[in-house]
Amino acid sequence: MHFQRFEKLGVELSLLGFGCMRFPTKDKQIEREEATAMLEYAYEHGVNYFDTAWGYHRQESQSFLGDVMSAYPRDSFYLATKMPVWLCNQPSDYDELFAEQQSRCRTDYFDFYLMHALNQDRFSQIQEQRGLEWLAELKKSGKATHVGFSFHGENEVFPQILDSFDWDFVQIQHNYFDNVHLNSGVLHRELTQRGIPAVIMEPVRGGLLATVPETIASILKAAAPDRSMAAWALQWVGAQPNIMVTLSGMSTLEQVKENVAVFSQENFKLTDAEEAAVTQAVAQLLSYEMVDCTACRYCMPCPEGVNIPGMFAMYNRYQMFKNAALAVGEYFGPFLDRSTRADVCTSCGTCLSECPQSIEIPQRLAELHETMSSLRGA
Repeated sequence: MHFQRFEKLGVELSLLGFGCMRFPTKDKQIEREEATAMLEYAYEHGVNYFDTAWGYHRQESQSFLGDVMSAYPRDSFYLATKMPVWLCNQPSDYDELFAEQQSRCRTDYFDFYLMHALNQDRFSQIQEQRGLEWLAELKKSGKATHVGFSFHGENEVFPQILDSFDWDFVQIQHNYFDNVHLNSGVLHRELTQRGIPAVIMEPVRGGLLATVPETIASILKAAAPDRSMAAWALQWVGAQPNIMVTLSGMSTLEQVKENVAVFSQENFKLTDAEEAAVTQAVAQLLSYEMVDCTACRYCMPCPEGVNIPGMFAMYNRYQMFKNAALAVGEYFGPFLDRSTRADVCTSCGTCLSECPQSIEIPQRLAELHETMSSLRGA
């Protein structure tokens, strides 16, 4: 495993971190035996950074991670979680939620603690509630060794949040596609210039970059025939400067093994030919009209029962592969629960404020249903 020493923080971290939001599930609950094997393999092969949050896996992720990792010495790994600021209506809520997280994770302290999914509105909220003062006191008490935030807002507000506090680290969405598509490279450069270590989420963009169409895969394979699409995405991030940890939300033991192998390489630097291949692949990806969903599931559960990430994944598969028969079969076929389909949406707008990508979800669901209906009638 490739490790990096951050003298500013006094830590040595595995470049691969385990994001605990995409474990395998059965009946909507974590499949504990398989997920335990995944965590154990990662730990035993050098992964020492484990990231969870209040809402992951219907609030099961924190307690599950706490149960599994309690088998290991607490000082042998780094534990990260986040304050669900949207649940805070008054200053006392911060203490109550934090205490519950300690209980769930079976720990007295967190090595890395984040204000979760900050954007303009949530940043204004924690300022009004003196959340930053609370965070400073939390660090002073030793209950959180290093403090930061994860960012899900417009790029323009990013410097304002950075200026508001002495952040130890910051978590951003960054990958070779969003580097261009969402200008995430701007955020990464801002952190690098300020000397703030970056934790990277969505390096494979919710799996999108692991399952690119063959037209794009062929571009990358020409430059490195034996490298998988997921490995391309992970290695691109690993080659960037000022990366503290690259979080991967792994769903199978095979993915854990592959990712561990990728991050066990000594050299992540891409050749000029490989960089050119990435540039060409991004240009091709940008030509597809896809929904920017990363399947983070912050929009879920939908009050009406719509499977929002599932709908957008289905739509994006059609946009990439243009297989009308497959798309119609998926959307109207017998294996899809009718109550989860896009046309169930009532445009209540509950999801809009929760989406980190600022997707106009009701509008895009309506467009999706119209597209699928027209394909069936064609």
